[in-house]
Parts: sequence; structure tokens; C-alpha cells
Amino acid sequence: MRFAAIADIHGNHLALEAVLADIRTQDVEEIVNLGDFFSGPLDAGKTADLLMPLSLTSVRGNHDRYLIEQDPAAMHASDAAAYGQLSSSHLDWLRSLPFDLVYRGEVYLCHAAPKDDNLYWLESVSPEGFVLLQPFEAIEALAEGIDLPLILCGHSHIPRAVRLSDGRLIVNPGSVGCPAYDDELPYYHKVEAGHPLASYAILEKAAGGWTWQFRTVAYDYMAMSALAAKRGRADWAGALATGWVR
Repeated sequence: MRFAAIADIHGNHLALEAVLADIRTQDVEEIVNLGDFFSGPLDAGKTADLLMPLSLTSVRGNHDRYLIEQDPAAMHASDAAAYGQLSSSHLDWLRSLPFDLVYRGEVYLCHAAPKDDNLYWLESVSPEGFVLLQPFEAIEALAEGIDLPLILCGHSHIPRAVRLSDGRLIVNPGSVGCPAYDDELPYYHKVEAGHPLASYAILEKAAGGWTWQFRTVAYDYMAMSALAAKRGRADWAGALATGWVR
């Protein structure tokens, strides 16, 4: 059993196209998608038109939820930008997606954490704004009741794998389309890949259990940076060009 996991595309259709092409070179036929598909000042509509025909096993992220639950007038700028590009069929597709699911009977999928689509599972944020590996006990506590050998999550945009004490494996594949961002909650912090490439993961079940491979993929990130700048989002432009928040 071998498949790819992608997450946090955030409307970056060029990054998604590059990742899909790279997955094909790895002879991987199945892909799971962990949410936050469209939010951002990029190309939400093109991303939706690319994603929907693929019929990937997908769960909904927090920003996907905002797009179908919030009044457009009250949306954050990135969500509002995406909403303006999405058709009713795109939004209906988001409504059809589950919060979480079990893939092939042994892989648990969610966007962020099992009971909260806006909670870091593998990371914590200090009052000073440092993004740190979550204490092991807290990671295990969030995994309570998930009796499956492989658990996948996204949300933090940080590629990371954690093996639990009973052998279960949690993997975050990183972000396809958004290598850096800042957030006000729970304290102001920055998440930065330190590079502008797209990230995803390949998971494989071997004789000794599940293994993972993180992959980074080059694409025309400067074109997406220029698009963000054109749309008045210097923060996104810088993040897409460098993988840093400045």
C-alpha cells in the first residue's frame, strides 16, 4: 500500500500542478487531500477546477469551512479573495466533504486535530511566538481513541512525523502552496518553511510498518508571488517568493 498525501494548497494552482506531476513520476496512483484548498489571493477557481475532477479522498479544512459558513462580508481577506472566485458548484463540493474520515480501513485523515480543525496537533506556540514541537504527552492525548496505525494531518504547513509510544505514526505532509504565514492566535507567531518550494509526502506500508518520504517540488513560485503582489498582498508575495514572513 503506497499513496501520496497533500495539504494546504491555498489556491496555488501552479504548485498543485507541479506536485501532481511529481507524484506521477513516483508511480503513485492514489492521493489523499487534507484540506485548506482555496483560501488566499491566488487562483482559487483554477485550483477548484483542477481538484474536483480528480475525485481525491479529501477532508475539509478550517478555511474551507469558513468559505461555506461565514458571511462573505465578514471573511478574512484571504478567504474573501477565494470566495469571490468560486462558483456555486465549487462551494457545494466543499459542503460535501467530511471533517475527518478513515482511508482504506487503516489511515485516519483530518485537517488539523481530531476534534478541532483550527488546532495545531504536532506544534505548540509559546507566548513569545516561538513555534515548537508539541510536548509528546499532548500529542498522544489528542490521538486517544484513534486505533489506526497511520494518522495524517495538515494545518501547520510544517512537514513533520511523530511516532507514538504504541507505534502509531502521525505525519503532516507540509503545504503544497503556502510556505509561510503569520497568525495572531493563540499568540502572534510566524510559520516559515525557509524555502519557496511545494511540499507533500509519500506514505508506504512495509513489512516493518508505515514509512514516509517528504518531497519538495520546484515550480514557478515567482509567478504566484507576482500575482499576490498584483492583488495587493505584499505579505503573500514575500512568503511565496522566499518561504519567510517579512
